Amino acid sequence: MVGSGGAGKSTFARTLGRVTELPVVHLDEHYWHPGWVETPRDEWVVAQSALVAQERWIIKGIIRIPSTCVSREPTR
Repeated sequence: MVGSGGAGKSTFARTLGRVTELPVVHLDEHYWHPGWVETPRDEWVVAQSALVAQERWIIKGIIRIPSTCVSREPTR
């Protein structure tokens, strides 16, 4: 789930996670380091790959570096 700040992503993701019993991954929690230090591009690609490799999830956030957006085909 991607959108601009204040669009309601967090609220919707929490609600959807509760209803579907899927874990919610907040990209900001993985992207930002203490002191608002950004994750370097190459590390971010690896981190995203690990996040989407999980079997089930709802991922929400803002794509700050579009060319690093990692995806995979959904499983059933």
